[in-house]
Amino acid sequence: MAESRLTAEVNTAIDDMEFANARRELGGIVGMVWRFSAAVFVLFHLWILLVQPVDPTVSRAIHVFFGAALGFALFSPRATATTITRIPLLDWALIAACIAIPFHYILDADGIEMRSFMGPNTMDLLVAGAGMLLVLEFARRTAGLVMPMIAIVFIAYCFVGPWLPGILFHRGVTFDQLLVELFGNNGVLGTIVQVSASFIIMFVVFATFLQTSKAGDYFNDVALAAVGRLRGGPAKVTVLSGLMFGAISGSAVANVVASGAFTIPMMRRVGYDRPTAAAIEATSSTGGQITPPVMGAGAFIMAEVLGIPYMEIALAGLIPALLFYIANYIHCDLNARKLGIRGLPRNELPRWTHLARRFYMATPLVLLIYMLVLGYSPFRAAAWGIAAALTIMFATTLIHRVFLQREGLVAGALGGVAETIASIYATLHGSMREVMQLIAVCAAAGVVAGVIGVTGVGGRFATMLLDIAGASSLLAMVFAMIVAIVLGMGVPTTAAYAIAAAVVAPGLIRIGVEPLVAHMFIFYFAILSAITPPVALASFAAASMARADMWKTSVIALKLGLATFIVPFMFWLSPSLLAQGPLGGILISFVTASCGVYLLACSTEGWMQNGPLALPLRLLSGAGGLMLMIPEGYTDLAGFVIGVGLLLWQRRLYPTEATLPRRLVATGEA
Repeated sequence: MAESRLTAEVNTAIDDMEFANARRELGGIVGMVWRFSAAVFVLFHLWILLVQPVDPTVSRAIHVFFGAALGFALFSPRATATTITRIPLLDWALIAACIAIPFHYILDADGIEMRSFMGPNTMDLLVAGAGMLLVLEFARRTAGLVMPMIAIVFIAYCFVGPWLPGILFHRGVTFDQLLVELFGNNGVLGTIVQVSASFIIMFVVFATFLQTSKAGDYFNDVALAAVGRLRGGPAKVTVLSGLMFGAISGSAVANVVASGAFTIPMMRRVGYDRPTAAAIEATSSTGGQITPPVMGAGAFIMAEVLGIPYMEIALAGLIPALLFYIANYIHCDLNARKLGIRGLPRNELPRWTHLARRFYMATPLVLLIYMLVLGYSPFRAAAWGIAAALTIMFATTLIHRVFLQREGLVAGALGGVAETIASIYATLHGSMREVMQLIAVCAAAGVVAGVIGVTGVGGRFATMLLDIAGASSLLAMVFAMIVAIVLGMGVPTTAAYAIAAAVVAPGLIRIGVEPLVAHMFIFYFAILSAITPPVALASFAAASMARADMWKTSVIALKLGLATFIVPFMFWLSPSLLAQGPLGGILISFVTASCGVYLLACSTEGWMQNGPLALPLRLLSGAGGLMLMIPEGYTDLAGFVIGVGLLLWQRRLYPTEATLPRRLVATGEA
């Protein structure tokens, strides 16, 4: 009972922070119909992905608008705290409109294909106009005002562009052309939604089955057993669990709330102040979006746009993700050294013998990685992972019934089958709740992509980047970084990448950046917008959970993620950090960059080994860290000399461990 009550509290917290509007508590016949429809919706996607494909345009229309119909049933038009149990008449009308749109594509598929050459008819235009409005309202209810407002600004640009100066000028777009381009296969029903209807929904279902089978809890227990007893143990547990199982969903906010409910109180208990505990959780959860093998949903969009296997994206993201978490871990250790924070008592940690007996819990993720390495498609790999999770669910239930409840083998098997089927059903309609916001933001991001295509502003932005690069390539990359972060502020991480990639990537490629490097560069900064002030959604969510100051939390999170703000510039200079090139060069780049991350962490924390760093030494440590991260032999040597010299100096000054005064107790924060 206590566990189910805690799970309900966590789900409520996710709803409050991740979704813009209140979720209805649908009961009775309506609730049963919603859950059944949601489960069928997910099963339909699994069927067309694994068994019988259907026309891509039809599948995309079903994905967006049947998903929107379920969304309008679940989400209230307002962000209200009161419990809402009924669906008003207006929302029933929206649901009916959503259901009608896919039938237009199902019943008139041949005619629509023919009119793609001859021009749309009145019904095509009505469907496109109504569909655009429904998508914007769907995005508003699930993701807030920022995403639809961005889309509306881009739509308005289609009309005002002929009167704008400079690179913003375009010749204008007719209303019919606008509807067709923004709603069709270049817009709402385009590539981004195709990725959402295939890769994203498949891996969200996989992640949900992992949670249902308790595999996620197992990885947290492994992290707790590995580092829980060390200095600052709970913070290091947060970092390690984020590395092992960070990409719970396509939303950094959902990751924060799902894991922060357990990790933040644990960190507070051993002495971390509220902003630091919240920042560690926010940064670790955000890093899950860039961690292979299951990176954030944006990585699947990248694979589709670049036309390369997803496994190449995951391999390229491995070293930057490791550097991100190495930096997080070092910051946690240095902070614990400063404040004298110890770990958890050994008797409160999971026993390795117990974890070894439960090693089978890791099978779904291990099998997924194995299948991807062998070259199987992500769909097949995820399907095998889901099958492994289902096996674990049934085996766990059977063991519990037969050996603990002593029901007998036959009765236990029958009860286990019934309980597993019920869990599968709950997981299927639960997956729909997880994927709903992703469907909405991908469809809205398709509007932005359509505007960029129809107006040609992407090409003119590329020309501007070329002009900047003529003065300084570094300045052009910094400008691209700022644009990616700004475009990503206030929107979910998937939409952040989709928008930034549509605007920035063509320009970077035009100035000579390799396509994979350009997209990874944008991907990392779009993800980091979740912890970048002034609009840092992941930091704000964690601060709310810890009852900490939002701005302090955001600044600390920014400090923890500092290395990742530098790493994209490093793999721009040398793709070896993206696992491109000979193995020896890749290993050397990783080792030197890791040492550089350590020196940068020492510089920002103002602490090295057993004692504080004076300001001049902090600056020197930061310079040495940057030198080690630059993939050049002479800079690596200079950084290495600086690092060794600082370590020897600090050991001479502080042969034993020192700590800062613990003001936390006096202020009542501990």
